[in-house]
Amino acid sequence: MGKRAAVLCGAALVMAGSLTSVPAEASAPQRGEAARGAPLVWKNCGITKYPALQCASLDVPLDHAAPRGRRITLALSRVPHTAKTYQGPLLVNPGGPGGSGRTLAAFVASGLPKSVAAQYDVIGFDPRGVGASRPALSCRPGHFAPVRPDSVPGTPATERANLARAASFARGCGARYGDLLPYLDTVSAARDMDRIRAALGAPRISYFGYSYGTYLGAVYAKLFPQRVRRAVLDSVVDPTGVWYGANLAQDVAFDARHRAFLAWVARNDRTYRLGTDPARVEAKWYAMRAALARTPAGGKVGAAELEDTYLPGGYYNGYWPYLAEAFAAYANDRDSGPLTEVYDKFGAVDAAGENGYSVYTAVQCRDAGWPRAWRTWRADNREVYAKAPFMTWNNAWYNAPCAFWPSASLKAVDVTNDKVAPMLLFQATDDAATPYEGAVTAHRRLARSSLVVERGGGNHAVTLGGNACLDRYLAAYLADGTVPRGKGEADAVCAALPDPKPLSSKVTTATRAAELHELIGFRP
Repeated sequence: MGKRAAVLCGAALVMAGSLTSVPAEASAPQRGEAARGAPLVWKNCGITKYPALQCASLDVPLDHAAPRGRRITLALSRVPHTAKTYQGPLLVNPGGPGGSGRTLAAFVASGLPKSVAAQYDVIGFDPRGVGASRPALSCRPGHFAPVRPDSVPGTPATERANLARAASFARGCGARYGDLLPYLDTVSAARDMDRIRAALGAPRISYFGYSYGTYLGAVYAKLFPQRVRRAVLDSVVDPTGVWYGANLAQDVAFDARHRAFLAWVARNDRTYRLGTDPARVEAKWYAMRAALARTPAGGKVGAAELEDTYLPGGYYNGYWPYLAEAFAAYANDRDSGPLTEVYDKFGAVDAAGENGYSVYTAVQCRDAGWPRAWRTWRADNREVYAKAPFMTWNNAWYNAPCAFWPSASLKAVDVTNDKVAPMLLFQATDDAATPYEGAVTAHRRLARSSLVVERGGGNHAVTLGGNACLDRYLAAYLADGTVPRGKGEADAVCAALPDPKPLSSKVTTATRAAELHELIGFRP
């Protein structure tokens, strides 16, 4: 997940007591538990919006198989509990891999009902290699600097240029971090979580993960089922597609979501003047792409950068009005100013994004096997591109360093689990980043889980974003462990929120959904 800033200024979108004993159900420590080290030292690191936030750091082994060897440092955050009834720590993760989770702790604590949040220490953390954890990765600064080669390899020269970029990134990561890469993977991150649990003095933890964080949570539950008290997985990764297959499935889902955006533009023709036929609107979008491939807007928004800019619309429909305005300005008036503005806000990659992408690549390439023969990638992506052209090749090049990765890959974890406590899963039916079928698969493999579905919803990460129906199930589960039990594929169903309306001349207020999507970033 390349973390991209998502703040539009002015008239645009703004992203952004007494301790009691742990309940009896949070049982005694298990045999073999890692010995606790020095207690965590928490210091205030609050910001204006979240003044209660505290921070600490924790040293963990680089190699958990050699606990006395080299150490690395994890950056932690906390919103401490304030209620007399204490339910232990709730670890939160925004996904990625590569997402920073420290601010997410405050977001989750402020989004839950006060009576529920007050019963938990909400714990955020930057996983190994991420953000304020040390060392933090940055494999090849400037990798996404514009203008990149066209993502669609229409000529051998274009394909060679993209391959050279991917191979160069992999070499750069190996040269800078060859000693770290064998230990950047989801299993190691899950074992770090257990070190956090031990440092907190908690026999069990609760967990709340979005996107890739759902896979991290499922892996933790597989390794340490007896140490999971409650777990919420929102927008669920298909555990059987880690990671090559999942990216190909994603391409089809993102294409469908992009067409949903274009159909919304057509329904709002009075505002955007691009036509009422979605097919004709789509043709105009691809005509804009072709024009930018020839002459990049502002000298920085070519075809690949355009895809980067419109990809966030597949994650969250709250971005649609801004993307539609930029599209209309360019298509109707050849005004590229709004387009370069939304690129700067949605598509451009900053230093945090370079760190996030470096960790994303390191973890995904290490987690599971990837084809090493480029002819396999070429054949598979050509087949998918024929039916889903929007981001297939862009996504292929995003992941292509794995074809050249200097570290060997592990075997993907089978998360099948009938030993862990009941888990609660949330999924929108039209989510592009983690398609619905993956959540159903995970639900079946997590034997005691319950699945809450947002029917007709297309956003990624759906709880704490404004859907009161979903949030009621979330709050009830975290309050006392209540889970819905239905008879069909889903245990409970909530209706999706309505699509957004075009922008008015009034200043748009910030929303929790927008803040959430800024926190989790734009790549799963």
